[in-house]
Amino acid sequence: MFTNGFIQVGLYMLVLLLLTKPAGQLIYKVMETRSLQDHKWLGAPERLIYRLSGIDHKIEMNWKAYALALLAFNAIGVLFVFLLQILQAWLPLNPEKLANVTWDSAFNTAVSFVTNTNWQGYSGETTMSYFTQMIGLSVQNFVSAATGIAVVIALIRGFARSNTDRIGNFWVDLTRSTLYLLMPASLVLATIFMQQGVIQNFNPYVDARTVETTQYEVAVAGSEMTEQATTQTQHIAMGPVASQEAIKMLGTNGGGFFNANSAHPFENPTPLTNFIQMLVIFLIPAGLCYAFGMMVGDRRQGWAVFGAMAIMFVVMAGVTIRSELIGNPLLTSVGADTTSTLQQPGGNMEGKETRFGIVTSALFATITTAASCGAVNAMHDSFTPIGGMMPMWLMQLGEVVFGGVGSGLYTMLIYAVIAVFVAGLMIGRTPEYQGKKIEVFEMKMSALIILVTPLLVLIGVAISVVVEPGLAGIANPGAHGLSEILYAYSSAANNNGSAFAGLSANTPFYNFMLAFAMWFGRFGIIVPVLAIAGSLATKKRIKPGLGTLPTHGPLFIGLLIGAVILVGALTYIPALALGPGIEHLMLFSQH
Repeated sequence: MFTNGFIQVGLYMLVLLLLTKPAGQLIYKVMETRSLQDHKWLGAPERLIYRLSGIDHKIEMNWKAYALALLAFNAIGVLFVFLLQILQAWLPLNPEKLANVTWDSAFNTAVSFVTNTNWQGYSGETTMSYFTQMIGLSVQNFVSAATGIAVVIALIRGFARSNTDRIGNFWVDLTRSTLYLLMPASLVLATIFMQQGVIQNFNPYVDARTVETTQYEVAVAGSEMTEQATTQTQHIAMGPVASQEAIKMLGTNGGGFFNANSAHPFENPTPLTNFIQMLVIFLIPAGLCYAFGMMVGDRRQGWAVFGAMAIMFVVMAGVTIRSELIGNPLLTSVGADTTSTLQQPGGNMEGKETRFGIVTSALFATITTAASCGAVNAMHDSFTPIGGMMPMWLMQLGEVVFGGVGSGLYTMLIYAVIAVFVAGLMIGRTPEYQGKKIEVFEMKMSALIILVTPLLVLIGVAISVVVEPGLAGIANPGAHGLSEILYAYSSAANNNGSAFAGLSANTPFYNFMLAFAMWFGRFGIIVPVLAIAGSLATKKRIKPGLGTLPTHGPLFIGLLIGAVILVGALTYIPALALGPGIEHLMLFSQH
């Protein structure tokens, strides 16, 4: 029963492992060498961008200047995407004559795509014009991912450098990651997707005749009633999908062109595209682990972080897959001997595409929530209680199990700082990580980072379950309704973007509350991360001594996993117990 799950998870991890090193080497070459920038024709676009924008790429920034540039750039992005939506009825490339988006939905969507969350409270094919999709949403898919890469590279520089307050130039990091990483890879992916059947056009929507017919009777004068049939039609959405689909996955964005997201055959038509989409979600986050090892001068450090992520992912993917294969205990059938019953034969197929099946759908759900990617190929709301809890908990752990592009690694490195701090307390020694002493300032910032998202999630849920606008959006009563709200805030504050569904979130109340969670869930972490980077860069690098904890072996991997799980467990277990926990007990108590 579980053999298929073992094979698919094993194959996926094998291919990811094989691609991690080349991806990491490319990231290191792009972000930390001048070989591309100084190349006669490969570096020409980059040099042109600097000239046109007036940027001196040779001048580096301290962490405060870096953070201000980043915040200003993203604030302008919110305004730009907001204006595109509320004015789209008068803009080009709108063959369906779609109306302007309401202000609250436009605000929520603008914040969502700028923060790399890509939460969607609307149906894409009936709300957004081609122009808005391309110029607004797709552009933010690129630059929000590039922002995450820039932040993690700045943090790694903090570990790698000594006696300086400079951590790089935000504009240079943003340009290079977009120009040399995201755009070329997206072009290749979009071409593959188009070959497999993902659409890419600017055509108006088309009406197609279906094989279904409607039967009805008509009266003919002087004769008996006769039965006739009429063929039904379906209004099929078109659009430039492949180009958005590529960066949606590569940048761990997740915002779908269609409401059904990666369950839609125009976004994800074949098992091959499904596997490629799952693979590229983790590709850059995994590659960044290797690039981290290269930048700090010890590749074992990168593999240690990769190992911790991989172990947590495999375990949680296994739990999710097993839960879905076991299925609903209330749906049973009589066995062959007519005296026994079988628990939901075949497993829980509710909410899943038949062309993907249970294992692939559960694996996709685990990947997309382990990363900061809201893409889905199945309805998470239809998962079993434990099957749905695992993706939710992966988000609540801080999106560190590979995580989003850049955001996963920089949050995991903060957990590494916490892990060595705890180890230092155990042996009565000043903690060190990557040759840098971890002192009061770093721990204050680390504490702030791990508290921001839980506060946003738990306070947001608490408000939503006691005020009328929050309660009005709940379609399912009881524990499952609480799970839907908890999932929504976990997704927003951790910049994931996937949804449990069942919650009517496209209302002024939820649009504002979730936008608030998304903005501070993103930049409330980025600013302290950059502060830590700046503090570490000023410190002298210390050589390992006899009492130094090795941070590349099994002991450290176990300590790092323990830090992640304990923080996640202590923070969210009470809320999870009231939601999916109670739902699971209620379900199996009736069996």
